Amino acid sequence: MATIADLLAEGSIDLSLSAGNKNDTIERMVDLIGASGALVHRDVLLKAVRAREDVGTTGLGDGIAIPHGKCDGVDRPALAFARSDEGVDWGAPDGSLANLVFLIAVPAAAAGNEHLRILASLARNLVKADFRNRLMSASTPQEVRAVLEGINA
Repeated sequence: MATIADLLAEGSIDLSLSAGNKNDTIERMVDLIGASGALVHRDVLLKAVRAREDVGTTGLGDGIAIPHGKCDGVDRPALAFARSDEGVDWGAPDGSLANLVFLIAVPAAAAGNEHLRILASLARNLVKADFRNRLMSASTPQEVRAVLEGINA
């Protein structure tokens, strides 16, 4: 079974995100998906992620946001991760700024169970303060991937 780390290429990790708002961050995250080799149509993925945000925020609180898009803009499931020291206003229910942002991108054909499995797996781990702290203190993409190793997708 694939792990979360398997879906996250080292080039899809930004440890010093400086985008100041949600829209800029979404664009950066989509570009990070491009580093995975899974991106087929940038504009299609951007549109899907923005449409999902229009339905309701993917800011979970506790400094976490997990935007996602289900579309033919990617040819396989992929993740991007960005960390922002200053945080991004994601409209989280608790008012916290997002310091840890994961973008989930899945092809439309795999949108059902696979998308939900990835989202649930990330969310289950991100509620743990120790897990978030390890992501916040990781200094290299390899260390981020190591934190995510063993977490089933």
